[in-house]
Amino acid sequence: MDVKKELNVLCKALKKDKGYYYGWQANIAMAFFDEAKRNKVKVSTPKLHEISNNAAINFLNCLCQGG
Repeated sequence: MDVKKELNVLCKALKKDKGYYYGWQANIAMAFFDEAKRNKVKVSTPKLHEISNNAAINFLNCLCQGG
């Protein structure tokens, strides 16, 4: 398996299909959100949603930086 090649395929798909990108973003954001809630992070729910979504977008941007 050529991980770099597969990552490029994934990143191209994420850039091309906004719905696919949003699906990844939402799933990553909710993982972050759920973990913050489990750890009793003291942030309002709307703010935590915003932070979670920003973290997910940042992750995807870093993931596809070279993709």
